[in-house]
Order: sequence, then structure tokens, then C-alpha cells
Amino acid sequence: MPGREENASTRTFCEFFAGIGLVRSGLEPSGWDCTYANDIDPKKREIYERNFGDHDAYDERDVWNTEEVVSRIEDRPFLATASFPCIDLSLAGNWRGLEGAHSSSFFGFTQVVEALGEQRPRLILIENVTGFLTSRKGNDFRNAAKELARLGYWLDAFVINAKSFVPQSRPRVFIVGVHESIESEQLVRQADCSVWDRWLMELDRYPSLRPSSLSEIMRTTELPGTGWVATPIKPPEQKSYKLSNFVDTDDSQDWWEEEARDKHFNMLSDLHRKVVEDHMAARVEMLGTGYRRKRNGSTKLEVRFDGVAGCLRTPRGGSARQIVVHIKDGQFRVRWMSPREYARLQGVSRFRLLENDRQMLFGFGDAVCVPVISWIDKCVLSPLYEECSNANLVG
Repeated sequence: MPGREENASTRTFCEFFAGIGLVRSGLEPSGWDCTYANDIDPKKREIYERNFGDHDAYDERDVWNTEEVVSRIEDRPFLATASFPCIDLSLAGNWRGLEGAHSSSFFGFTQVVEALGEQRPRLILIENVTGFLTSRKGNDFRNAAKELARLGYWLDAFVINAKSFVPQSRPRVFIVGVHESIESEQLVRQADCSVWDRWLMELDRYPSLRPSSLSEIMRTTELPGTGWVATPIKPPEQKSYKLSNFVDTDDSQDWWEEEARDKHFNMLSDLHRKVVEDHMAARVEMLGTGYRRKRNGSTKLEVRFDGVAGCLRTPRGGSARQIVVHIKDGQFRVRWMSPREYARLQGVSRFRLLENDRQMLFGFGDAVCVPVISWIDKCVLSPLYEECSNANLVG
């Protein structure tokens, strides 16, 4: 693959809802050059610039300020990425969906794409929680797909869980938009039907990539002007790892004192307490993680010892912050997971951290898992770029 310097003028991308820059972290190693980054959170920008320098192209304008945003995008990017806010697609946002104050910013992004006119990116990558597929009975996802199609994009979609790469359960849905100007041999288009439907075959080939909640939407949703495609990808191979390589267990960690420890032990449900007590009685060393959750009006600590951490989230209210649970020599000890451990579980172990732990946890909790982005780049984005480059369709 050509080096970054050779591709700096054409292998470009704009990063919307950039956060702390983990999409950029996943794309840069293969030569992508970020020419514009957009996010309204100055605290996330501080983390971004701690890792990528004083980035002149970083823009704190609200994405709804269409004219101002477009004026900052000087040349046609090949790719635009958008990890728009997920809060309204979940219980935390009362399931308001794309009509919510936060998640509706997806349409602010598409408004910018539309205003770019002939300078629209060749590729688009959208990322969000899997609740996007069920929000308002799937209609939010359908409407988002129709909006992208209206702008001239053929669409593929798939679900990737970060646990294929790191010990974190973090399933996310991705939409890849391919501009209608691209005639790629790599894409199986919905309209390419003969005796058998190749697109349907690809749709059903790997249920983990396109589960029924997604494939049903793709089968039944007609896209205006374009249609659906399938990129002939296979699910990522499961990496071998140990949670102990990502989460620290040494005595120097900030383990809670007896009162806080016992309080959380008493939060365990009968089932979870039995698991913990059995491990303590067997004097087997076990490393796990847990979350405090409201169950039937009371707060419970739910733990897991399957070698995979729960999905990292922002620390709103404290209960959403992940807890490290360690059993050794018959002793039970717990503590908050650290920002460095969050960084490792997001695939950026050497990420530069600020001293404000809460600021870092918010940044990582809202972000994407870097190895997942790198995998999508390797399997989908860069191959399409190379094909377009060879056909003189870049720039």
C-alpha cells in the first residue's frame, strides 16, 4: 500500500463528531489524512490536541451551522466519518430516536454533505450503538438510510463487536455509504440479480455481521435513487487475549477500603454472590468487571468473570463507570477502572491522558474502538480507495 506522504492530497477524510480522535487513530496508520475535524465539546478537543497537536482544522462549531462548516472544508474529502450522539437511541435518552435533541444531529451532518454539492465525499462511514436498529421499531435506521440514499449513496451495513479484538463487549452498527459515481467490482449491488440473488446471498452469509434485526431492514427498505450493496467481507477473526493484560491487579492500584468494599459485596444479587463466594472459597484468582445497576428499585452490583469487560460508558451519575473485581487468596477487592485501562480496552494503550480522570472517562466512553475502525479500513475503505485511485476517481 502506498505510504502516507504519497497519498496526503487524495486519501483525505473529514471526522465529524470527532470526540477525542479515535476514528483518526484507526485510520491514520494506513495513510489517511484528516483535513477537518468537528466536535462541539471543548474538553474533548483538549484531549484530541494532546494527542494530535494543535490541529488547525478542528472546528468547534455546531454541525447545524451548515454554511460555516462547509466553508472550512476546502477540498473534496474522499471519506467522511460520523459517530453521531447515541443518547436518544437508548433508554438514557428515553428512546427519543432521531427526533431527540442529541441524535438528531445526524441530519445536521447530512445537511453538510448535501451542501457540499459536487464536493461530496466518495465514501461515508456512520457508527452508532445497535439500538439504532431497533429505535422506533427500526424506523430511525430506515430514515437515516433513506436520507443517505437521497444524497446519492449506495449503502452497506454491518455489526462489529470490539470483543473480536480486545476484551470489551462493545457491539456497534456501521453504515458504509458509497457514492453513486463509484463503479466498484468489489460491491455486490442489490440490483445485480440473475438466476440467484448474489446480494441476498451475501446478506445471509454471516449472521454475526448482518443479524436479523439489520438484514430485515435492508430487505424491506427501498432506497430512493440508489439501493443496498454488500461488501464481500468476512467476520473478523477472534484475537487471543487475556483481560489481565489490559486491567491491572497489583497492590499499588486504588483498591477500595473495607467500608466501600463491603458495601459493594452486599450489592451482589444471590446469584452473583454465590459465584464470588465459590471463587473465594476455592482460593482461585479471578479477574472480572462489574456495573452497578438498578434492579426492582434497588442498586445491584452485577459482575462477570468471562474474560471480557463490559461495554465502556461515560461515568454519568457514577453507576455507569466500570468496576474492577479481583479475587485472590480468598479475598474480594474492588475499585474503579482507570482511564489507562479504558484506553487499553479501546485499543490505544499509549494514548496520552490528561490528569482529569472524569474528563478522560467521558472521552473514552463516547468513542469508538480503534481496532474495529482499522479492520473496516483494511477490509472496506482502503480497498475502495485503491480501486478509485487506479480508476482516477480520487480528488
